Amino acid sequence: MQNTSLSLLALILDRSVGNIIRMLRVIRLPKAERGPVSWGFVGTLAVTLAYGLIMLFSASYSSGYAKYGDIYHFIKPQAIVAVVGFAAMLFMSRINYRALRYMNETFYFVTLVLLVVALFMPSDSNGCYRWVYFPGGMSLQPSEMAKFAIILGTADALDKRKNQIKNPIYGIILPALPLIPVLILLRLEPHNSAMLLMCAIFATMLLCAGGGGVWLFAAGGVGAAGGLAFYNYLQSSGGYAAERLGGVWGLTPTDTANMLWQTRQSVYAICSGGLFGVGIGNSVQKHQWLPYAENDFIFSVVCEELGFVGALALILLFAAIIVQGIFIALNAPDFFGTMLGVGITAQVAWQVFCHIGVATALLPNTGISLPFFSSGGTSLLLLLGEMGVLLSISRAGNARMAARQKEHQAEIDRKLGRVPRRPVYRRQGT
Repeated sequence: MQNTSLSLLALILDRSVGNIIRMLRVIRLPKAERGPVSWGFVGTLAVTLAYGLIMLFSASYSSGYAKYGDIYHFIKPQAIVAVVGFAAMLFMSRINYRALRYMNETFYFVTLVLLVVALFMPSDSNGCYRWVYFPGGMSLQPSEMAKFAIILGTADALDKRKNQIKNPIYGIILPALPLIPVLILLRLEPHNSAMLLMCAIFATMLLCAGGGGVWLFAAGGVGAAGGLAFYNYLQSSGGYAAERLGGVWGLTPTDTANMLWQTRQSVYAICSGGLFGVGIGNSVQKHQWLPYAENDFIFSVVCEELGFVGALALILLFAAIIVQGIFIALNAPDFFGTMLGVGITAQVAWQVFCHIGVATALLPNTGISLPFFSSGGTSLLLLLGEMGVLLSISRAGNARMAARQKEHQAEIDRKLGRVPRRPVYRRQGT
């Protein structure tokens, strides 16, 4: 028994402290992979972040004053996190993204622990247990950590078995195992929108990796059937989820009278904007008509204040981030970097799609935040950290591309008979 306990303790120390030591050994990018930073991507992120902070202040000052007596209640911490997160993003761009796989198990375990702790914390206004509260007024939403934990774990699992990825056991089942406990804990909170996002991100990574080969289509059918069964369960179980699913939504949501209050006010806000909007800061719906204007429905405020032009600018900025993220992932020097980039980009893409879908009544009200715009320090900090990981992948990819171009030019020079001139060194005084 004592030997078993010692072996278990040694294993835990190896997987925690040992992995930290291994990570520190390779945390710097190899010299050959220290390529230039993709400043176009950084610029796009900076513009999106600035746009998001401006619109957050405009959307949140009414709620901040009504609930807390402070118009800066939401924007102050968000601005601080944005500055810290942007600096963290630039720092993350200098580390070796491969070092993160050594933290995969520890990060996943910590995330599970925090998801369990959240179940014993005070509930929020909707009766959900989604937050971990710390002394001093700080709080953390573990579901935001769980997104990156699933991305990192799935990328690691697919890369370790990339030679057997067409096998459904190694390409689908084993990568899906870490997802199951997370989904169970999220259901207990309950946090159905986070469950939806996790499954969408995971499915996107499997599809791009070709996990399971032809069995992926069968797995997709099983997943779709499971999703439909879960939808019917939520619709018939009562509670806030059934109420939201029972409202009017879909491709042609014209019956505003039977929409939920939040969805109806969101549609009113979007329709009021017209082409150029009513002007920044002049939204009417945000003044206690549109619930969670600073978070779940911030896109509606953008549409009302800046109109179709402002909404189009927002969508184009996110499209630029997603397209650049895809190119970074495809240009990664290894399969792990590609999968990591695909997962991070998929998270942004799915969150933007779901948020806009909810605001326009295309989807039922699921309460999904808009990246870089919605209020939430945990989400913003982790998102900027993930953007730093993308930049790290891009630096390694840019270095590989530059090395290939140099080799290609050298091959052309060789075929043309060009011999590079060697520098002539002369002694001093001769």
